Amino acid sequence: MFDLNQIKGIIFDYGGTIDSNGMHWAEVIWKAYEEIRVPVSKADFRDAYVYGERTLGKTRLVLPHHNFHDMLDIKIGLQGKWLEENKKFRAPVNLEDFTREIAERCYQYARTAIQATRLVLEQLQERYPMILVSNFYGNVESVLEDFGLTSYFRSIIESAVVGVRKPDPEIFALGIRALNLPAASIVVIGDSYDKDILPATTVGCKTVWIKSLGWQPYTGEEKANAIIEDFRELQQVFQL
Repeated sequence: MFDLNQIKGIIFDYGGTIDSNGMHWAEVIWKAYEEIRVPVSKADFRDAYVYGERTLGKTRLVLPHHNFHDMLDIKIGLQGKWLEENKKFRAPVNLEDFTREIAERCYQYARTAIQATRLVLEQLQERYPMILVSNFYGNVESVLEDFGLTSYFRSIIESAVVGVRKPDPEIFALGIRALNLPAASIVVIGDSYDKDILPATTVGCKTVWIKSLGWQPYTGEEKANAIIEDFRELQQVFQL
């Protein structure tokens, strides 16, 4: 744990932390696949997910004005295209209907998760300056505005804007400089052990890991100053 009397600021991750209660977004999307019984294996879905993420990383398909629903339409569309072109669907699928339904389910999942986390953000904001450090596609400000989250953060550091991506510790160093506080007085809160907790520890920050379903199985050796399984447990961690 850490001494709350020494904590002066907070750095939040966004995707997978605030909008899905610690669950990796691949798992959120796969859950939607399962709900509508998309005829595809999870292994093929994961390949499609990786293809989509790499495509979005190389190609400017997501623009700054795109909100989260827009982004999901693009992301799910890429997955469906890859699955169809590589003949991974085990039965015929209408790509337009598939994209629309998966994107809508995932969007509503995010809305529900954010409603559950909003109170905690409000309580933390009353005590600490908070900034966002996120791997995103250049549109995180539009996403935050859509969900009514902009006012909680004094500054936003987005990988597509600053040119540094997690797990590079430098992106957290940028966050430390933005807060203008000693690293040891800052808590980094994130869902990814490899991309949030390890690099934040490297630059001297305290850490809270929201542990849920990740991209890879955990080893059991992971460590953080606090490990929780639900965003709302931050109320206990910070004694709100």
